[in-house]
Amino acid sequence: MSETIQLAPNPTNRCFGCGGANDAGMKLTFAQDNEKRRIVGRFILGERYQGGGGMAHGGIIATLLDEVMGKVCRFREVRAVTAELNVEYLKPVNVQGEIVVEGWEREQKGRNLFHVGEIRNVAGEVLARGTGRFVIIGEAHRA
Repeated sequence: MSETIQLAPNPTNRCFGCGGANDAGMKLTFAQDNEKRRIVGRFILGERYQGGGGMAHGGIIATLLDEVMGKVCRFREVRAVTAELNVEYLKPVNVQGEIVVEGWEREQKGRNLFHVGEIRNVAGEVLARGTGRFVIIGEAHRA
């Protein structure tokens, strides 16, 4: 079995971030690295997602972090919802530059999963960091 799985948008999912059935959605594609237990995406956002001055809108940055951290639940094969999301906006995210969005698990306490996400530029500088608490609501439904 491959150590990396492509997580393309599901054509029946209406999620704004990762769904394929939402015409206004971002249709984000991630890679699941089973060896490192990380979720990684590489994107150039484009002008559509800018706030002011060619920089990514803060809500879009939060969306990217929420999506990547939410996908980390796949390693536990559970379905979970975001209960808390904290974002540190460290440096502007240029909508024309390539970014790397990465998420991983920090710990689990009962039904609570604590995840970390980062947005970096190609030089490796951390532009934004998120932490999230996700609450398990059931087992993941596998296709």
